[in-house]
Amino acid sequence: MIDLADHLKAVHREVRAGTTDTVGVVLRRTYDAAAEDVWDAVTDPDRLKRWFMPISGDLREGGAFQLEGNAGGDILTCSPPKLLRVTFGDPTSVVELRLTAEDDDRTTVELEHTVPKALAGSGAGALFVGPGWDGGFLGLGLYLAGEVQEGDDPVAAANAPETQRFNLGSIELWKAAVEESGAATEDELAAAVAAATAQYAPDVT
Repeated sequence: MIDLADHLKAVHREVRAGTTDTVGVVLRRTYDAAAEDVWDAVTDPDRLKRWFMPISGDLREGGAFQLEGNAGGDILTCSPPKLLRVTFGDPTSVVELRLTAEDDDRTTVELEHTVPKALAGSGAGALFVGPGWDGGFLGLGLYLAGEVQEGDDPVAAANAPETQRFNLGSIELWKAAVEESGAATEDELAAAVAAATAQYAPDVT
């Protein structure tokens, strides 16, 4: 059984929506794996499909990608094993993945996803992407720890009741991050929490 509390506590979450015209979510977690191994896990199609989802495209800097049943975009920067920057679903939606080797066997992964405030609406827009990225960090953690078996379907796992309960915990933590940022009204936040719950935990509420 997945230790939901430990995986939730392992991630730092932040909402950035200050004076700029963008809203960003930031997630950061340290994994017990070498930077080269983590980089390979997040960029190699054969490994990525085991814990995230299948990917296709011209997978190089200047190329483009498509996640099966999900978003696609352009690969803006690819500097192994430290930096991957892509558009995600829209040219103005940018995801940056930064890897920092803490030592030979520990790597900190930081993901920042920014969109224009006009698209996010407010800091409450973090609720629409934050729990999804939490699920990705969970999947990567389970995979690097050897807890993903050959033939496991990560999409089915993401919809399992246990994962949906994990998502409820994630939603509460993102709600707190939005509150701390001061970037949304109570009504905006309540509406975003309801929408995120319907999206990420439809069967356990």
